[in-house]
Amino acid sequence: MSENTVEQPSTKPVEQPDEQDKSNAPTQGRRANQQGGHRGGNKGGGSRNPNRKQAARNRGQGQRNRAATQAQKVAGPARRRRRHVLLVLAFLLWVVAPFSAVVWYLYTIADDQYASYVGFTVRTEEVSSGIEVLGGITELSSGNSSKDSDILYKFISSRQMVEAVDAELGLESIYINPDDPVFGLKEDSTIEDKQDYWKRVVKVYYDTRSELIELRVVAFDAISAQQVAQAIVNESTRIINDLTAIAREDTTRYAREELDRTIARLKEARQAINTFRARTQIVDPLADTQGHLGLLNNLQTQLAAALIELDMVRQTARAGDPRITQGERRVQVIEERIAEERKRFGSESETEDDTYSRLVGEYEELAVELEFANSSYLSALAAYDTALAEAQRKSRYLAAYVNPTLAESAEYPQRVLISALTLGALLLSFLIMTLAYYSLRDRR
Repeated sequence: MSENTVEQPSTKPVEQPDEQDKSNAPTQGRRANQQGGHRGGNKGGGSRNPNRKQAARNRGQGQRNRAATQAQKVAGPARRRRRHVLLVLAFLLWVVAPFSAVVWYLYTIADDQYASYVGFTVRTEEVSSGIEVLGGITELSSGNSSKDSDILYKFISSRQMVEAVDAELGLESIYINPDDPVFGLKEDSTIEDKQDYWKRVVKVYYDTRSELIELRVVAFDAISAQQVAQAIVNESTRIINDLTAIAREDTTRYAREELDRTIARLKEARQAINTFRARTQIVDPLADTQGHLGLLNNLQTQLAAALIELDMVRQTARAGDPRITQGERRVQVIEERIAEERKRFGSESETEDDTYSRLVGEYEELAVELEFANSSYLSALAAYDTALAEAQRKSRYLAAYVNPTLAESAEYPQRVLISALTLGALLLSFLIMTLAYYSLRDRR
């Protein structure tokens, strides 16, 4: 019962009233004595004892309140429980043991690794004009090199790069280390395993603004790291040259295809002309026609002269004169010749296939086709020359601003950093698990 009476006032703020009671207790006593004295003087002083009892009760109540407050502030000693022991064991198993194992492996088993650094970029060399070509003035430009740099950035980590370097150097002979299974390549690795391991030993850093690519190649000896870095540069140069050849081929492909079509068309037109000449035995029907026309005109002139001469003989000679017969015979021969020459140009029946009108018409068609094929060929040839010049005007190449370096001291593995990160991760995970455990325990 005494504990209950003490605990009830503890729920109220009793510290301040205790101090006030302690400081005001003599004053209250003096006031009570004075009041009792006055009352005693008036009534004989019979009320002093009740005031003193009330003051004594107030002092006792204040002392009990202070004692209860002090009893609440003082906590009992903590006792070791089973969960505390389990928590210490969990800390040893979860943090201390793994951390010790990692440190032991790093400083006793892990071999040193050497790093080789290389930096390069893709540049485009362009000649701005024909005058600059003659003067040998060139301009370095980045044009489409950003796309080439993006392609090269992906290519370095690709399977094709791993296969190329493996075929050239042999990754198993460089990275297999039985004494260091964690940082070494495992034996009998597949190409997928080599590609995963490649991402661990080759780090690619690419700045999209400056288009600079930097590599860090790690190996168990400095010479091997430099050889791998140089192999990467060589394969990157090859892929850039292939891209340049592909771009050049795309630029000139359509012009070359058009040129091939016009060449074939020109050959067909010339072949048709040769076939016509071989069949007709006429090199140029137009020129031959001009010759026949000249002959026909000459015959007509001779015919006119023979007729005039025959008329003159008839006027002066007697009938039966041999000159009249000779003149008539001459006129007849000339007319027959003119008729034969005119048949060469065409006939009313149009049954002959080798009339000059048909030959000339056929030859003109072939001549027009040949002329058109020749003009098309010249245009296609000019377009092809222009496309070829444009393709040759741009040349992409790999420019290395840092050649593969040869390390003099080992930089990896970074034992201090790995140890610190391991310890931090273990402590953080242990703290999270501990807080989760106590949170679940408090809920129950």
